[in-house]
Amino acid sequence: MTMQSRMAVNETDLLHGMRAAAERLPSPDAPDFADAFERFGDARVVLLGEATHGTHEFYAARAAITRRLVERHGFNIVAVEGDWPDIARIDAYVRHRATRPRRGEPFLRFPTWMWRNEEVLALADWLRGHNATLPEDRRASMHGLDVYSLGESIHAVIAYLDAHDPGAAAEARQRYACLMPWQDEPQHYGRAVERGTLHGCEDSVVAQLEGLLARRMEYIGEDGEAFFDAEQNARIVRGAEQYYRAMYRGSVASWNLRDRHMFDTLLRLMAHREDARAVIWAHNSHVGNASATAMGWHGEFNIGELARAAFGEEAVLIGFGTDRGTVAAASDWGADMRVMQVRPAREDSWEAAFRRTGLARSLTDWRGPRRKVLGEMLSQTLLERAIGVVYRPETERASHYFEAVLADQFDAFVWFEETRAVTPLGHERPHGAPETWPFGL
Repeated sequence: MTMQSRMAVNETDLLHGMRAAAERLPSPDAPDFADAFERFGDARVVLLGEATHGTHEFYAARAAITRRLVERHGFNIVAVEGDWPDIARIDAYVRHRATRPRRGEPFLRFPTWMWRNEEVLALADWLRGHNATLPEDRRASMHGLDVYSLGESIHAVIAYLDAHDPGAAAEARQRYACLMPWQDEPQHYGRAVERGTLHGCEDSVVAQLEGLLARRMEYIGEDGEAFFDAEQNARIVRGAEQYYRAMYRGSVASWNLRDRHMFDTLLRLMAHREDARAVIWAHNSHVGNASATAMGWHGEFNIGELARAAFGEEAVLIGFGTDRGTVAAASDWGADMRVMQVRPAREDSWEAAFRRTGLARSLTDWRGPRRKVLGEMLSQTLLERAIGVVYRPETERASHYFEAVLADQFDAFVWFEETRAVTPLGHERPHGAPETWPFGL
């Protein structure tokens, strides 16, 4: 159903309905914050969103919910909107494993603050402590879902083969040689291929993945975890090659390729673990069901929509929103991070509707019996704000708002009226990297 066919609900009725349904929450830093989220413990996949990539309350709340799901409900995978090789360094730490060889340093590409912050460090420290007394096969793991790590993933595949199959490593170097000149600026590769000035590398990267998979049983017999990491990195190289070509065919093609890659990575993670149950951290635009937003009405899909189709009611989609405060963001891609003021939300937005409830913090859950009445109220189309790593207040309506039907986009919504920026671990490379990064500070 498109936005044009939705009937508007009287503003007074909407306010009364939202206020009656909202459950007050303590601060996300309070020890009892996660109590209200026990109800989601029977899900198989819980997707936790965020309206920005730089808000303390979103990170702290997701960390508290994740700790509860891991500790009391057996969730064993934390999958985030980050690069696989970088998040693998965190995974090595939380599962008490040696760090893996990587090209370059983790979390040094823009936007560094998205994962290199005190909030993520605190969660990683907790996960490591939680895992300390557990057998290796029961330890909770943390993984990146994204597709951007072309250079690091090439290096990881070659490093794995150097250790396990030197002959295959030499062949991998030859196959990846086509992409090597572009690994630091892969967008230039995509432009050259799409403009016809360069023959693409697709056949070579596909051949490398197929070659790795052809010997998978042999490699798994030697070290199954190491092979799983290498296979995923080979898939990232293939996905990145496709993604950077798709960038020049339009935003819909590249968006769909990226979210399909992230969802497929989630499925592989769950297939790799016994009794797998996953918590996903990503922006609302990835976590909410795209078919209920202007994104979907223009042909884009996302992780939330794919998870809903794959897992049905065993997937819970939870959005997060705020009205005002500060956020860690940049004014342009590649620019330095700044702590920026977030403008109060527009009056014709879902954020304004939550603001009018007068609650500082709340959880609104419209699953089950509440679906009929509250779901109908939330089935109108309003604007919703999305701030990524770039925030442009001067063009906020065009840059940061899209239309959404909240009832179909999420199953529940976490509201913080006023928020503050995350705390980065520092602009400069920490002393001792990479051996101690990011936890030896």
